[in-house]
Amino acid sequence: MKIVKANKNKDLAIFDLDNTLLAGDSDALWGEFIAQHGHVDKEEYARENQQFYADYKAGTLDIDAFLRFSLKPLSQLSMDELAVLHKKFMQQTIVPLISTQARALVQQHREQSHELLIITATNRFITAPIAKEFGIDNLLATEPEIKNNQYTGQVEGIPCFQHGKVTRLNNWLQQTGYNLDNSWFYSDSHNDIPLLEQVSHPVVVDPDDKLAQHAKQHCWKMLRLHPSL
Repeated sequence: MKIVKANKNKDLAIFDLDNTLLAGDSDALWGEFIAQHGHVDKEEYARENQQFYADYKAGTLDIDAFLRFSLKPLSQLSMDELAVLHKKFMQQTIVPLISTQARALVQQHREQSHELLIITATNRFITAPIAKEFGIDNLLATEPEIKNNQYTGQVEGIPCFQHGKVTRLNNWLQQTGYNLDNSWFYSDSHNDIPLLEQVSHPVVVDPDDKLAQHAKQHCWKMLRLHPSL
């Protein structure tokens, strides 16, 4: 699938979030966080959460099954309760995972007047405050459904995962008028190869083994932001 190119002058710098701008996976870490705080069965949830994360890294993730699992806890808490939890999550878990190098990379593109966009499979509830921490206004994420000011545990629209990222970005380009001429995309995961193949400057960040091999074969630039990964 080739992305439709729209017409707008600003160059785009697009970033994956988990294990790219962050030195960790916010989705998996949120699961661990709510388990530690007693909002789900700790042992059972941790076991399933870890299995889904292993499937993601292996490229075998059943995204629909994972989203049913990961979004269910949101439906069992009020918006106020979730807001308090997420604030603690940001302070205790997420901010320490943002490296100086990651902030500098974002700032480098900002100083070149590039339009900044985060695109992530992780749901918007988890990722919107993280995008705000980076000062990035544009966010494409998996959308959890909300009815009557309550999460339903269901997904709204197309999950922002693998080829779904390409579709979601294509729609965003058509809506906003931006295009992929002289564009960048940074990612760590082979799950993002479909989107990396669409941009002018694909950059792999602390890549998994499959992506590293693919990047070498295609002479893509490699970048180290998180020596601990």
